[in-house]
Order: sequence, then structure tokens, then C-alpha cells
Amino acid sequence: MADTPKPLDGLELDVAIIGAGVGGLYALYSMREKLGLNAQTFEMASGVGGTWFWNRYPGCRVDTESTVYTYSFDLDMFQNWDWSERYARQAEVLAYLNAVADKHGLKRSINFNTKIARAEWDDAAKRWVLTTADGQTVRARYLIESVGLLSSSYAPQFPDQDKFKGQILVASKWPEQGADLAGKRVAVVGTGSTGIQIITQIAPTVGHLHVLQRTAQWVVPLGIGPFPQDARARIKLDPVGYRDWALNTGTVFGFVESTTPALSVSEEERQDRFQKAWDKGNGFSFLLETFADLTVSAEANKTATDFIKSKIDAAVKDPKIAAMLTPSDYYARRPLAADGYYETYNRANVTLHDVKAQPIERFTETGLVVGGQEIALDIVIMATGFDAVTGNYLKIDTVGRNGTKLADHWQEGPRSFGGLTIAGFPNLFMVFGPFSPFTSQPLVHEWQVDYFTDLIDAAERSGGVVDTDPAAEEDWVRICQEGLAGTLFQVTDSWINGANIPGKPRTSMWYMNGMANYMVEMNQIRDAGYRGFRIA
Repeated sequence: MADTPKPLDGLELDVAIIGAGVGGLYALYSMREKLGLNAQTFEMASGVGGTWFWNRYPGCRVDTESTVYTYSFDLDMFQNWDWSERYARQAEVLAYLNAVADKHGLKRSINFNTKIARAEWDDAAKRWVLTTADGQTVRARYLIESVGLLSSSYAPQFPDQDKFKGQILVASKWPEQGADLAGKRVAVVGTGSTGIQIITQIAPTVGHLHVLQRTAQWVVPLGIGPFPQDARARIKLDPVGYRDWALNTGTVFGFVESTTPALSVSEEERQDRFQKAWDKGNGFSFLLETFADLTVSAEANKTATDFIKSKIDAAVKDPKIAAMLTPSDYYARRPLAADGYYETYNRANVTLHDVKAQPIERFTETGLVVGGQEIALDIVIMATGFDAVTGNYLKIDTVGRNGTKLADHWQEGPRSFGGLTIAGFPNLFMVFGPFSPFTSQPLVHEWQVDYFTDLIDAAERSGGVVDTDPAAEEDWVRICQEGLAGTLFQVTDSWINGANIPGKPRTSMWYMNGMANYMVEMNQIRDAGYRGFRIA
């Protein structure tokens, strides 16, 4: 951990990196160790980890297999890091990221407690001019933004919130010292991935839990358990082969997606596949490993939702509560998973509120008014999600060539080429930027960083500046929009298409054709002399 920021005014760098999460740490390693460039990272937190630094809420853990939630560049750590669970808890992920940073001496190149407020391209000097929140100026030839897919938290304000004499906690900015919830009257606002993890974790210990649900969710078990020994053996035997196998799947979640349409098999086989996936756990596995068309066919999707509905009805004793917990739309949001979620609502100390039908009206000194009735509360937890994909990019006042602001360039939705660069913003690279593949992240972060590391190396050898052809950017956006348009994700409100944030353009933000195809397309671009990129 670091304390006060060091003086930076006038610092000249080859590479400035924003963010010290999974992608940012590897970007720093690559720029410094592979290219030998003078690179430093700017991180607003007091330690590494990105989202895993901030998200310390009860029950926080990955819902991607720990087998692929790791780096592969350090083969020793890839083979020998001793993950304890199939889905690592937040503390274990943070410990791993700190261990990587310590082993490779990355922290000496990270400026903690330092927020970048503005980034402006100086075309004459061919430099990015970065301004920190406290007014210091840093200049760099290249700018890498690794600001996080799910890091820009969203917490709505309710009337009279300042009057509440209890405690309001935002899940994604959980206090480092923790929070005492035992025996308290607690409300959780939101039932997305964060909300369901908190709800299942705290229900046994709080005095009374009020779940304020706006949108019911399809939830399957996660399948928490020890790290799978068969996967550990495969990784130890052939780490590079395991990584390449994972990257050549569609979503890099540690399994191979099904190629079988749901309606091409008998009802008996369909139910058997769903049951095996339910027993195994993991929402992504249930959605993608069972059948090939659950995300694109409404009829196929209904076979999955009918199965989950039968599990809800069997688990929840009160039919009215079961009905409240049953969504009315497709199983086409981010797949959610938590062990014992539906069973939690059988507890005498848990009350479910439908705040779409009975909205949250306002705070009082002692609680919340919901549907005209006051709920007495000690603590309110905002688990209301994130301004995903674009949120943290737009929090930085970024100005490219000819004074073009990124906020204006993205006014009707994000634009990028390959999820890596933006036309008119030279020498700016993104890790997992908009229109990256819809996948698990760490191994994909690594692949993308390796890709633009080679691109920067090419620019260094030619003394050039990397920009993006606007036509190439438009073509990439079109490909991605067409890819999402063919799925049920397009018509189901969620952060995947930006529908969870009031006023945010509802649009595609993903390359939906899978990681294997993404690598093929990006490598074809590279082999054609980086077609679509301009090194001038």
C-alpha cells in the first residue's frame, strides 16, 4: 500500500498507464520489460487490484473458474499458484495480484492515490498531456487506459437521502475496514451479480434483511468448492497448451461451448443436460455449455427458463414469493450464479419487496419509504451495479486530434477498432475497451496487451504515431452491432447494452463472435500490415 502521492509535475514518460488492475499490471510489465520503455502507472486507489481492490463486500468472489482467472505470462505462477477454491474469493484474487506485482517489481512504477482527470493529445509534440486531479501535469508518448469493465459504480440518489441517520454503503466501494452487519436491519438495493452474492452471504447473520428488487433474475447455483485437481494437473503438465485451449473457446470461461441446438434433442435429453449443468454450477456454463442457441432463439431460451422456473417453484415455499422471483423476460443478461439464492427467501428474517410495483420513494431518518410504507433500517446497501464498459473512460476528460472530445465521439454510443484504439485519438490504447469480445477477462487482457505491444514496437521501429482509420473503426462497430442484433441480449435490458443507466445510449458494446474468431480477425489485420491502423 502507498500513502501520499509523490510529486509528478513535469514528468516525461514514454508510456502512461491508467489503472493497476488485471490489465493495467500486465500492460506495465509489457511496456517496461518487453519494450524497455519508460512506463509508469497512475492508480486512484492506494493499492493494486482495480475492481478487486474496491469490491470487498460480503460474499464477493469471481464467477469465472479460477483456472482461467489468472495470467499465463509468468508460467511458474500459472502452474504453481495454489488457488484454494474453484471460484476464488476477493481476498484471494487481491493477494494473487499483489504477489504478481511484488514478484515483478511493478509497484515501484505505480503512482498510487493519483487520479487522472484530463488527457489531451498535443499534435505538435506528439504527446499526451495528462492532468491529475490535483493539477499536476505529466507528458507521455503513449497512453494506455486499463480502467475496468465493471469499475465505474452506479448508485442512484433517492430523495432525502441526507436525512437518513443510519449507514449507506455502496457495494463497489466497500469500506476497507469492513462493516458490522450482525443483528442489524439491512436493506439491499439491487439483485444483480453483486446483490445476489451479498444477499446469500449476509442473510444468516443480519437481524432482518429487506431485498429491494426491481428486476427478478434467472439465477443458477455457482458450485462453490475446492479448486479442481484435474484442471490443476492439466495446467501443471502443459500451461501454454491450457492457455491456448482456453483462448480458443468462445468465451474463455474454462469450458467448451455447446454446438447442439436445444430443440434438436429429446425433452428427456434436454432436461438431463440442464440438470447436469445445474448440479455442476456456474451461470455461464448453464447458458453456453448446455446448448448452442439459448442466446439467439427465443424458443430454445424458453426451455432453459422453464427449467429454472421449476427450480424456483421447488425451492421457494411461498408461491407468491416464487412468482415475484420469477423473471418475465429472456435468460439473456449476464448469467448470474449463487449457491442457495432462492432458498434464502424461505428464511423468516428475509423480506422481498417488488420496487418496480411499489417504488422506493424516499429516505426518512430511520429508514426507507417503499410503496407508501416505511421500512425501519440501520443499514442500506446499494448493489445497483455499474456504468459498464464506457463509464470510467468518460470520467476522464479526453481530447484527441483537432480538439475532439471522447464524450462527443461517443455521444451516440462507443466507437473503437478491435476494442483497442479509437479513431482520432493517436497512441491511445485500451485494455478490454468497447467492442472487445464478450468473454472472461484476464487471459483476454493479456492477449490484447500482447497485440498492441507488438503494434507499439512497430511504431517505435519506424518512429511513427499509431492512429486508426475512421472507416476501419466504422466497419468494426458495424460487425459488432450486427453480432449483438442476432442475440437475445439485444432485446433484454441490462448493462450489456447500457440499458441500466438512465440516459445512456442503448447500443452494442461487444464483439459477439467469440474469442477464437476475434483472434483470427485481429491476426489477419496484423498480417496485412496492421490494416486499419495508421502508423504515420
